[in-house]
Amino acid sequence: MRKSKQVPSDPLAAALRMLARRPYSVAELRRALERKFPQAGPVREALTRLRQLGYLDDRKFAEQYAYSLAQNRAFGPHRVRRELKAKLVNYKYIQPAVGQAFQETPARELLEQALAKKLRTLRLPLTRARFHSLCRSLLRLGFNADDIIRAVRSRTELRPVADDIEPLDLEASGEEPNP
Repeated sequence: MRKSKQVPSDPLAAALRMLARRPYSVAELRRALERKFPQAGPVREALTRLRQLGYLDDRKFAEQYAYSLAQNRAFGPHRVRRELKAKLVNYKYIQPAVGQAFQETPARELLEQALAKKLRTLRLPLTRARFHSLCRSLLRLGFNADDIIRAVRSRTELRPVADDIEPLDLEASGEEPNP
């Protein structure tokens, strides 16, 4: 016999069920609740109550999410920043969270790990097109173009192709700009 899915009648109960599944930023949860409950008053009260209880905190969410992305997914600082913005985290918490996430393992070390992982799947010698593809994939992970060039030039197996490339070449290839 199937259980019928019970829809919570108030925003607080709905929010607690949502938070039990995964963490949310304040704005992200507000947006989801406003879709389910068009009345603004009860949603605002539910969010206030969740903040009082300590279940909803953008600063903590940003720190934990940034750390998770950096350590578990090996994302670079630019990608972590972009992911936090997509989660609607308050802007004043993003940069401190990104900085804290890369204290334990610096971005350059994560870049080296990502590069080593990608090199295991590449066939050598590397053509110019495959080299650009490799660099673009590292840019998509959120690493700085200058750091990528330094990392690939430090690898002897990549040096013949890497010596011809400048950071501006990577940025002009249509990927994420270097802020």
